[in-house]
Amino acid sequence: MKRQQGFTLFEVLVALAIIAVALGALLRATGLAADNAEGMERRMQANWEAQNQIAMLQALRQFPEPGQQAGESKEDGVEWRWEREISPTPNPNFRKVVVRILAPGAGHYVLAEITGYLRQQAGGGG
Repeated sequence: MKRQQGFTLFEVLVALAIIAVALGALLRATGLAADNAEGMERRMQANWEAQNQIAMLQALRQFPEPGQQAGESKEDGVEWRWEREISPTPNPNFRKVVVRILAPGAGHYVLAEITGYLRQQAGGGG
């Protein structure tokens, strides 16, 4: 009697189960990578907004008094919440500015934080 070649039904089912598990893991990894990329893009945009906040103060040649400020801004259709912490430095002609960009919605999740310095303009006041 001639022995038949090929796979048994059991071997085929085991192979299909292994492939199904591998594909499931691959899909999960792809989903996590997409979520991570979206989060990185959001943090990058928040970083740009923090830089914009400091650049705006510099462009307006403002020399704000020490203290805390908060507000909202809209950039490229995205609404951002920001906080600015302005503090004196040992040199009275400079102010330290810490800008934090918060995640939209409730809570206090900081997406980006940048520190910059403002210089008092010659002949200018606060």
